[in-house]
Amino acid sequence: MKKLLLLFAFALSQIAFAQQKPKYNIIAYYTGNSERLQQYPLDKLTHLIYSFVKLRNDTLMLRDAKQEQNVLQIVALKKKYPQLKIMVSMGGWSGCAPCSDLFAAANHRKIFAKTTVALLKKYNLDGLDLDWEYPAIEGFPGHKFQKADRDNFTELVKVLRAEMGTRYLLTFAAGGFVKYLEESVDWPKVHPLVDFINLMTYDLVGGYATVTGHHTPLYGYRKDQESTDKCVNWLLKHKIPANKLITGAAIYGRVWEKVAPINNGLYQSGVFKQGVSFKDFNKYFSDTAGFQYFWDEKAKAPYQYNPAKQLFATFDNEKSIAAKANYVKQKKLGGIMFWELIDDKSKDGLVEEMWKVLGK
Repeated sequence: MKKLLLLFAFALSQIAFAQQKPKYNIIAYYTGNSERLQQYPLDKLTHLIYSFVKLRNDTLMLRDAKQEQNVLQIVALKKKYPQLKIMVSMGGWSGCAPCSDLFAAANHRKIFAKTTVALLKKYNLDGLDLDWEYPAIEGFPGHKFQKADRDNFTELVKVLRAEMGTRYLLTFAAGGFVKYLEESVDWPKVHPLVDFINLMTYDLVGGYATVTGHHTPLYGYRKDQESTDKCVNWLLKHKIPANKLITGAAIYGRVWEKVAPINNGLYQSGVFKQGVSFKDFNKYFSDTAGFQYFWDEKAKAPYQYNPAKQLFATFDNEKSIAAKANYVKQKKLGGIMFWELIDDKSKDGLVEEMWKVLGK
């Protein structure tokens, strides 16, 4: 009888855990410190990707004692939030300058894989996110890229998976635009080796653009317009499992200046001015700031225009996040990820909006 009671109690605990664990992933990139992290609703995240660790020669390592302290304290939070997987990311927009040359050599790939596993093991981390922007096509200005990057990226993923086994998560941040999808990755060889693919379906109209537009729209309706839906459908058409695809959201806006008052600034020439964190939206777009709010029903994307100052802003908000989260459910995708947590409100922010749709 005692054994039966114990088994029953265990079964109840497993059911409770299963009920708490969301069906979809909610994944945050994070660049801040461990103290600031604790103000956010970590119980509503499945993964936290701490960004970025250092690539020195062919070895993955933490940047300094301060970053080491952050990692130790962030990993310790798993005791309070057992559902939370803590990963680290290598690269970023400006952080992969040596990647093309480095990962072209088998011996360097092998050392990188071994040092990666050593790092994960030492700090009790759950996995690695590769953020090479981008293999085989131009990314950060001046960074080398070559056609061979595509195959070298495949070999890098292979050696990492072999070294990591099934103990650690392996993911990568993928460009959310067609040129990347077509040229940067050998999808049939890569996708079986990774746990999921973080689709950067934001900055689709980037800081170098001289024409405004939605930088993170769910749908596109203009010729050659990039969008979340276009990216996801391309991958599904190429037989990438839906549950490995993680759509991207932006916890920030992008602002252009010198934008003519035509079509409320949308799809007009302009000059990139700045980014704005979501937590600062109420201040930046205040009632007295001169901005007018608009919703593009076709794109499922919000935007603002200031006719007096000729400023145009594109961003995600509660409404577009809800639309993206429902899209994840409709398409049976793996979840949603975003850049980055530090830009969100600590309370009643966009993470809460994701959770409302995907967390239950």
